[in-house]
Amino acid sequence: MSTPSAASLDPQQLAQACADAMWTGDHTTQHFGMMLDRIDAGQATMSMTVQDWMTNGHATCHGGCIFTLADSAFAFACNSYNQNAVAQMASITFISPAFVGDRLSASAREISRKGRGGIYDITVTNQNGEHIAEFRGHSRTIKGTHLPD
Repeated sequence: MSTPSAASLDPQQLAQACADAMWTGDHTTQHFGMMLDRIDAGQATMSMTVQDWMTNGHATCHGGCIFTLADSAFAFACNSYNQNAVAQMASITFISPAFVGDRLSASAREISRKGRGGIYDITVTNQNGEHIAEFRGHSRTIKGTHLPD
């Protein structure tokens, strides 16, 4: 199957094609068992189940694992326009703990996209809709695309 031309796709199709292209090389996201549940222009929702190996000395999900989930949702959202984008800055606020067996979802939404910069907010919740963390990422576009023009 050939890769579609970016110009021939509507915004949702473009976002999906970019996500498909990124997924192939995203070994970290795959290793964590994450799933891309939803993708659209400037938006993405990813989920993962907390495993034993993701816990810390408090028997809660390690903050780095929660950060990784949010960061992955951020990456798919800011790369949905067929421009390579990387994180310029990111921060997270942890609100509630997550535990082994919890199904966490990270929903990313674009707040601003101007020039080469973007701002994205990512909300992390568990299977009960409880608020686990808030992440804010700033993206910067770099040279290159995911699909041919």
